Amino acid sequence: MPASETLTTFSSSSEDPITRSLDIKPDTTAAELSSSEFNAYYEIEETAEEIVRKDYKRIALQFPDELLHDSVRIHFRLKARIGAGRQLYVLADTSYGSCCVDEVAAQHVDADAMVHYGYACLSRTSRLPVIYVFGKKKVDTEHCAKQLVEALQSNFLSETTSSDGPVLLRHDVAYNHSAGEIVAKLKEALEALKIPLHYKTLATRTAPVSSDSNSNEDHESAIEYPYIFYIGGETLGLTNLLMTNHTSNVISYDPITSNIRLESKTNKLLMRRYAIVQKARDADVFGILVGTLGVASYLPLIKYLRTLLVQHHKKAYTICVGKLNPAKLANFLEIECFVLVACPENSLIDAKDFLRPIVTPYELEIALQAKQSWTGKYVLDFGKLLDGKKSGDVDESDMEQEDPDQPAFSLVTGKYRHAKRYGGKVTPITEMQKDGSAVVLRNQDNQLVKTDDSAAAQFLQSRTYRGLDPRIGEDAPGVLEVGRSGVARGYQTDRTTASGS
Repeated sequence: MPASETLTTFSSSSEDPITRSLDIKPDTTAAELSSSEFNAYYEIEETAEEIVRKDYKRIALQFPDELLHDSVRIHFRLKARIGAGRQLYVLADTSYGSCCVDEVAAQHVDADAMVHYGYACLSRTSRLPVIYVFGKKKVDTEHCAKQLVEALQSNFLSETTSSDGPVLLRHDVAYNHSAGEIVAKLKEALEALKIPLHYKTLATRTAPVSSDSNSNEDHESAIEYPYIFYIGGETLGLTNLLMTNHTSNVISYDPITSNIRLESKTNKLLMRRYAIVQKARDADVFGILVGTLGVASYLPLIKYLRTLLVQHHKKAYTICVGKLNPAKLANFLEIECFVLVACPENSLIDAKDFLRPIVTPYELEIALQAKQSWTGKYVLDFGKLLDGKKSGDVDESDMEQEDPDQPAFSLVTGKYRHAKRYGGKVTPITEMQKDGSAVVLRNQDNQLVKTDDSAAAQFLQSRTYRGLDPRIGEDAPGVLEVGRSGVARGYQTDRTTASGS
């Protein structure tokens, strides 16, 4: 293979960002629609009316990669309806996940409102009001309701028994326009089986700004549903539904293929995440990855995570690198585990290609527990993690009460290990025993001090190559000698050296 085609996991050439081709499958749902159908699919009239009614002047239109081919048509149709004096800006290549509102990019054009197109995680924003346009994908409501009820009867219900609990209906946001009709048909079919149906209406298409970090998530009740109906394809939303409802039986229906199936991959996902939690238990240096700048409660969560790590004597670094890839995170070799602060749709990262494990904030809480106990419950919402925790406070009952110096058994290596303890203060070197691995500094009074609280400095001291260190005054000067001269095929040497050879 030519050297130019050789790719490595942790590095890339300078030409790669320009020449790399992206594997994107365009969403062609609206490609063959007529002009009126196109306007209805993307809610052109409703969106323009909302912009004019709220008197927005600078509006950012955010598109995922798979809908960029429709952005020009949408821009011109909206522009013709909102009148003069208003500017529209098309946003692409979002800073993080395309399901989140990219408020950072919108601030570059000083926008006062945003219109988000396509799939959305519906996380509340902290700066700008948002108009959501999900699209209106077709679904055969009659066939959908019939298939879901038949799957429930054939897999879980017998002729003499009925359900021992209600059924929860969840769906992809693209089918929100047909939710009312689907709910009506399902209720009619389930009433004959004496099974109640619970359905939670999605947020309104216009999302206001949320200033309360703990009230920005509309939490579901604590009811454990034995059966869940899901309408949509294999998306991150379905994966999160399986993870957070591991005790429920999930039946999914894909309107595009009209296929129905019983989802049964939850146990494998949980076991994989549990293995990552065990790696996080062995880590002493953590990197808090900022994976969103739009979700309203991301700052309180970062503060809470830093407080939690400090109180457990772990070292924490806060890192903002945009979209994640192995090459970026490989630059932080001193970090032993990463914690990703992102929306629920982008929190689960398959880190098999990364050098270090990547966990969610809830998995970090599990890893820092003194006793290894996990019931399988899984939480991805910011609000649920921050409930009852004001200003980043940590519950003292979660702190480890045992001897911190006793060794802990690692399920990853199968050996006992002594955890490092960070958080000490910088003290004069005369009061401490000299340590060859310590970093020696001078304070503003030109006094020698020693710090052992820097994970990066300790990692640097353990490396064989530490950069171009001048080592002034540490090495004895060498004797000057006359070197060789000439070209490589015939060097001219000193006569004394030549005669003695």
